[in-house]
Amino acid sequence: MTINKELIKDDLYQAVNGAWLKTAKIPADKPSTGGFADLAENIEKTLMADFASLAKDPEKASDPYLREFINFYKLAANFSKRNSAGFAPARKYLKTIESLKNLNDWQKNLKNLTLTGYPSPIPVYVEPDMKNTSRYALTADVPSLILPDKTYYEGDNPSAQALLQIYTKMMEKLFRLAGYSEKITQEIIEQTLAFDKSLVPHVKDSTELADYVKSYNKYSFTDFVKFSNQFNIKNFITGLLSAEPDQIIVSQPKYYEALNELVTPETFVNMRSWMLSKSLLAVSPFLSDEARIVSGEYSRAISGSKEPMNPQKSAYYLSIGQFDQVVGLYYAHKYFGEKAKNDVRQMVQKMVTVYKKRLENNNWLSKKTREKAIVKLEKLGIQVGYPDELEEVYKKFKVEEDSLFDNSLKFDQIYLKDHYSRWNKEVDRKRWEMSANTVNAYYNPSYNVIVFPAAILQKPFYSLKQSSSENYGGIGAVIAHEISHAFDNNGAHFDEFGNLNNWWSKSDLDHFEKLSQKMIKEFDGLETKAGKVNGKLVVSENIADAGGLSCALEAAKNEDDADLEEFFINWARVWCLKSSLERQKLLLNIDVHAPHELRANIQPQNLADFYTTFKIKKGDPMYLQPEKRVNIW
Repeated sequence: MTINKELIKDDLYQAVNGAWLKTAKIPADKPSTGGFADLAENIEKTLMADFASLAKDPEKASDPYLREFINFYKLAANFSKRNSAGFAPARKYLKTIESLKNLNDWQKNLKNLTLTGYPSPIPVYVEPDMKNTSRYALTADVPSLILPDKTYYEGDNPSAQALLQIYTKMMEKLFRLAGYSEKITQEIIEQTLAFDKSLVPHVKDSTELADYVKSYNKYSFTDFVKFSNQFNIKNFITGLLSAEPDQIIVSQPKYYEALNELVTPETFVNMRSWMLSKSLLAVSPFLSDEARIVSGEYSRAISGSKEPMNPQKSAYYLSIGQFDQVVGLYYAHKYFGEKAKNDVRQMVQKMVTVYKKRLENNNWLSKKTREKAIVKLEKLGIQVGYPDELEEVYKKFKVEEDSLFDNSLKFDQIYLKDHYSRWNKEVDRKRWEMSANTVNAYYNPSYNVIVFPAAILQKPFYSLKQSSSENYGGIGAVIAHEISHAFDNNGAHFDEFGNLNNWWSKSDLDHFEKLSQKMIKEFDGLETKAGKVNGKLVVSENIADAGGLSCALEAAKNEDDADLEEFFINWARVWCLKSSLERQKLLLNIDVHAPHELRANIQPQNLADFYTTFKIKKGDPMYLQPEKRVNIW
């Protein structure tokens, strides 16, 4: 990649990535290219080639669970068979919703509907109790809206009407393919949109959702069942769990306080149509190629992808979605070396050491809070590369049916049964939430663990062939970013065991919140081609970026071969990305991460070493006055 060092004083991101950005072309079937997207595409090509070979002779796969994946993949890739079957495999599935006569009939069947994966106006799931993360608790969530976010429904949003028209036309085509008459189709879509619209006033928007501590609202089971006198919630929950829970966590109480108005005998017809539309959209990718292509029209409009994936690629993604951990272990064992795993683990330990030193020398935390922060850091779990073994549930996936849809439905039922069976059991803190072939990383506050899948541990983020400074500017900053999430505006509310527990003094927390406000202000209102940045929406990720880059910089400086030019240049390189304008607009509205070019440019501006490394002075575009620079960790 050609780098224009003279331009760094004007724009670090453009200096490093500008030449590439001028010629890069976004693949027609994707919304972006570069950075994370390129790494994912390389893995896609590698694995598709491997699986195409194995599909010719599944017995070559020594792992029995990988063989089951290959058998499923072969069904997914057999479009001749899928096209000839059309919608027939899913007719019975859709008929189940059509046959629901009234609200009473629906509530009697709600347990089975939930265990079969049908959409529900009261979606419930199992996850660690935020205040007692040793046990799995039941959480009541809210259904997703048709438009990407609540804010899209506001009267002056220019995208809403256009998107709803695209959604409507897509659903008309799908219902026609499924054999519904034009009259019934129109009724179902109108009723679907009416029910969707009724949900909007009672759910949170993306900015509100970004404060996930507020999603913890514990209710006694007695109080929870009082949310509706229109149907029997108690029978549903006790049937689902085969027991009566003493409590339930409610993510959005405002929604459940309106449940008596939302789900009633009078709204049942609209709700049934909403369930039918959502189910039809969900099953279409498993049916004919025409149904698959049509069912992606709305999502492609939102993301800006110009074309659907070709059939073979779509079969690959559909299949790994069902067998993600199986595929992840295959990728990790074949393509990720033990040497790299150990080297990255050492980098993580170095980052933890840097962070610990910073906490010990912190000048704005009280002694007691500082000591608690260090304890949390010392208890931090570290997972690198891939899990030690495959989750038991995947071992139950046996391809026995002749239909792709029937197998998928069976696997979903196995997974859901396993999911709800975890309720009230001890939490398995070794579970991975991402497969090893995923180009990403995460911090789980309930486990107090940072996780780095094998797929992200490659160039430009990391390579044994890169200098230490390049690796620190890439994966080092990512590692420290995830550590920083333990102390961002959300993670800071969780203790060393992952429990929601305030371990801060009031004065420390007040000061931290003032620093967070400075980070909000630094980004809020910044202009991009897609619009203005919402500083409040992206604050937690920006705090993590700032802490991550700062700590990685310190670690890089401790190495004998330190080269800070390489450090900052690789930091800008990893954020190199070219996206459709549609995707940029979508992410500005719903994504908790700042736009990639701002992540690359603004965080270095907060660091004194950036100015000395590139001789940036007052008057240069990349210069930021010292009083405006934000440093938290």
